[in-house]
Amino acid sequence: MRLRSMRLMLAAALLIGLLPALALAFDFPSLTGQVVDDAGVMSADSRREIAGKLKDLEDKSTIQLVVATVPSLQGGDIETFANQLFRTWRLGQAQKNNGVLLLVAPNEHKVRIEVGYGLEGTLTDALCSTIITSAIIPRFKAGDFPGGIERGVDGIISVLNGDAAEWQPKPQSFTIDIDQLTARHPALPFLGFLATAVLLRLLIGGIAWLLQAIGLIKPEGRYVKRHGRLVFVPARHSSQDWSSWGDSSSSSSSSSSSDSYSGGGGSSGGGGASGSW
Repeated sequence: MRLRSMRLMLAAALLIGLLPALALAFDFPSLTGQVVDDAGVMSADSRREIAGKLKDLEDKSTIQLVVATVPSLQGGDIETFANQLFRTWRLGQAQKNNGVLLLVAPNEHKVRIEVGYGLEGTLTDALCSTIITSAIIPRFKAGDFPGGIERGVDGIISVLNGDAAEWQPKPQSFTIDIDQLTARHPALPFLGFLATAVLLRLLIGGIAWLLQAIGLIKPEGRYVKRHGRLVFVPARHSSQDWSSWGDSSSSSSSSSSSDSYSGGGGSSGGGGASGSW
């Protein structure tokens, strides 16, 4: 009786362990060529044209790029489905891991580019995401599945051929609305005037000091002996003179700054990207 109970417990544990695998046992289509249109969203001409591009890529570079459309993801997410389909089809060469899968699930409005290990450094997740969002999805939203697939294939091939400039993220332009900024911060014009005045004062003082140093200007004043050293004392006037603009230690020290700043960066990379519409 005890042995039977142990067997039942062991069988239950094995069943529980196999449940995730059974749940993810997808029914994949067969790999019949470079284009497997199992969802039937492409015409014969579009399949033939795209297959020709994929064959030409494989002949020239040994990179195996395959397009697949499926009528259903069978209850799974597109990331898991694409990864398992990729592994089931064993795309790319074993030594190079240079396979790529473009998977489209039109009924669930999902698309994914799955990338083999050997191409992750070239066809990064950022580039895949840009291709999906800018080339594929706009055509899919318009109901043009062949056009979206062909545009995506062209983007993938261009990146694999070393021409990724078109798919790099575009830098965002930065503009300042002066009127809006002034409305939010009324003190900005005054602060700008004050900063300009300070800079002008420092500039004039610097020019005056330079002219004095080369002897073109001889300031009024006299030398006196203080603590065993000769110190020049400028003549006092009712108004500021050239020397008082540039020979002030307090003004020069107030213009210096020890502030510093630092920046950081990041990196990205992965096995592909997904999108929806």
